Amino acid sequence: MDILTFMQQLVNGFSLGSMYALIAIGYTMVYGVLRLINFAHGDIMMVGAFLGYTFMAVFELSFPVTMMLSVTIAALLGVLMDKIAYKPLREAPKISLLITAIGISFFLENAFTVFAGGTPRAFPVPEYMEKIFDVSGVVFSVASITVPIVTLVLLLGILYVLYRTKYGMAIRALSFDIKTVNLMGIDGNKIIAIVFGLGSALAAVGGLFWAINYPSVEPMMGVLVGLKAFAAAVVGGIGSVTGAVIGGFIIGFTEVVFIAFWPELGGYKDAFAFILLIFVLLFKPTGIMGEDLEKSRF
Repeated sequence: MDILTFMQQLVNGFSLGSMYALIAIGYTMVYGVLRLINFAHGDIMMVGAFLGYTFMAVFELSFPVTMMLSVTIAALLGVLMDKIAYKPLREAPKISLLITAIGISFFLENAFTVFAGGTPRAFPVPEYMEKIFDVSGVVFSVASITVPIVTLVLLLGILYVLYRTKYGMAIRALSFDIKTVNLMGIDGNKIIAIVFGLGSALAAVGGLFWAINYPSVEPMMGVLVGLKAFAAAVVGGIGSVTGAVIGGFIIGFTEVVFIAFWPELGGYKDAFAFILLIFVLLFKPTGIMGEDLEKSRF
């Protein structure tokens, strides 16, 4: 592989990895607070993509307005999901929460299949997002280069919230001991709802950019993407926001580069993320930035 091809795959890998990273942050934040793997998170990404399709294709709104509305509604959906499904089970065994998460995932997938149909729909990509640039032989679109930038900006925003605001302090305290935080006069349920809202908003951003880079939406689109984002969160260190982003970049880059080296294995590209996950779990079970699974990392 020559340097030009490598640089091209680097751009492609970071673009793909950024979308995994946006979704992985939601996984890792919920896990950091509740020690729960929210398997419905990938379907929130699907909901964000469908909201984008509805606002742009049906109501013909601009992309910035579409993103603002889609992210807001997805965040509210995340809060509602916590209030209806997870809040009543706060004191229940963890397996009950896990089964509930899987049930919500199936519900969202089947609800959208019933109401929107199972046929993929073409996503109306804004013209300026499709503009192509060629820099010394490395070709990329506005959309592919925008995603990593947006991901890094949002990562800095999340880190600012976690380490420079009172709500962030409450989130980090909650990740250690929910009961003690409640005894100190902090509404733990409110803080958990904020975590679900932030994670769902990031998933919606990831879903919108996924639909732009791979211009199609359908009800099952969040299943495999969600699993890869979960793998990214584990690779980076489940419970670490920065680790989730690093893991997303690694998973995306690995997936793209393997196909570049061995194009004949293109049919198995979805397996590479999970093969990498297995190796990480064998040699560093806590992930790249993980130290102790019983501690908050954020």
